[in-house]
Amino acid sequence: MNTAVTPATPAELLAKYDVPSPRYTSYPTVPFWDEKPLTEERWMSHVQQAFRKTNSKEGISLYLHLPFCEKLCTYCGCNKRITKNHAVESPYLEALLKEWDQYLALFDEKPRITELHLGGGTPTFFSAANLKNLLERLLEKTETTPDAAFSIEVHPNATNREQLQVLYDLGFRRLSVGIQDFDPYVQLIINRIQTFEKTKEIFDIAREIGYTSINGDIIYGLPHQTAKSVRHTIEKVKELRPERIAFYSYAHVPWKSKGQRRYSEADLPAPEVKRGLYELGRAMLEEAGYIETGMDHFALPEDELCIAAANGTLHRNFMGYTPRHTELLIGLGCSSISDTGTAFMQNIKEVEAYEEAVHTGHLPIFKGHELTGEDMLLRTHIQNLMCRDYTSWATEELPYFVDALMRLQPLADDGLVEYSNHDIQVLPAGKPFLRNIAMCLDARLWATKMTVPIFSKSV
Repeated sequence: MNTAVTPATPAELLAKYDVPSPRYTSYPTVPFWDEKPLTEERWMSHVQQAFRKTNSKEGISLYLHLPFCEKLCTYCGCNKRITKNHAVESPYLEALLKEWDQYLALFDEKPRITELHLGGGTPTFFSAANLKNLLERLLEKTETTPDAAFSIEVHPNATNREQLQVLYDLGFRRLSVGIQDFDPYVQLIINRIQTFEKTKEIFDIAREIGYTSINGDIIYGLPHQTAKSVRHTIEKVKELRPERIAFYSYAHVPWKSKGQRRYSEADLPAPEVKRGLYELGRAMLEEAGYIETGMDHFALPEDELCIAAANGTLHRNFMGYTPRHTELLIGLGCSSISDTGTAFMQNIKEVEAYEEAVHTGHLPIFKGHELTGEDMLLRTHIQNLMCRDYTSWATEELPYFVDALMRLQPLADDGLVEYSNHDIQVLPAGKPFLRNIAMCLDARLWATKMTVPIFSKSV
């Protein structure tokens, strides 16, 4: 194995590796999907093949994108629609169900749901009655596996007991609660005023109802964020004691998310300060008993995400890290992404265009990609690095990694990885640079000359 020869200082590493890079929730990443459109017929064929392969075994996963928010959180890079008009709920709900019916028509047996996640936007923008209507009708023609995991993202300011009870009665046991930062000034800048008391109220209600797993989302690197605000936020999060914590790096992509133009890069922590915020937060979380499980994620030892990381079954997909892997992930709703293992497909992004496409009787395909043999091989190894910090390959696969190993040499010199002709091991010092390491294997990225910004910086 090659080993480091000239250790670099932390500041030098940050300066060297703080470059735009994907987060690798897929490979190939969306910007590098084939330009040739994926036809509806080809996509349906991929779905049917994956369904027949996986449904009777582990089941399938569903993701529902609910894009509406009443207020704009300026840091957010998600696909969303800002409105206070709740009349939009019913038409969108009907479109989701019509899209699901189009998938049901492809299946030759009742789908078995093992994972269901509602994301956004703000899924709890929808009333309790509409959530109940949507989910009952969506699930009435399905079965659920014995270990099925149903989860939803919630904004404490837009969530109430009635919604949480309805969801619980339908099988939901996990919440992902957006927190970001409890500092009032940071909240003002990102237009998300959210008190600790309101957040605690949602935690308390959920646990009283019977939810068994709550995830708290925190972001480091926000405008005007300081060590003091991060310390304060994590001290308050420790009081809430969520089973999981996602400690995300703020992604500054103003060319994509116009709300981020409210502030500039001058308002953001410098790279070395930003990294210090993460190290502070990580130390505090580990001191509180949380274990780092994949990039930006922490969990208590008894949580299934932590258990999956320990036993080597952790998986990463368009929803982030998950303790289970299904061959077929179907995304419903505008901008959602589906994955069959052999192909990807993203839905039309605009709400009205999505609804119109669905009501014509066609799947609302915006773009897609059929994976080549090389894609599937590299996807496996990037997945291994992102989930297990290690990957290895057979001798006959070495030609696919020759260029990648050359790209890894500087990272090995800096003590971030060790590698040989048959494997790659991420070293402890390399974990903050996991995106950079995975990028070395990204053949499609290196084959493309990027002329405009696409990704946020990696550190």
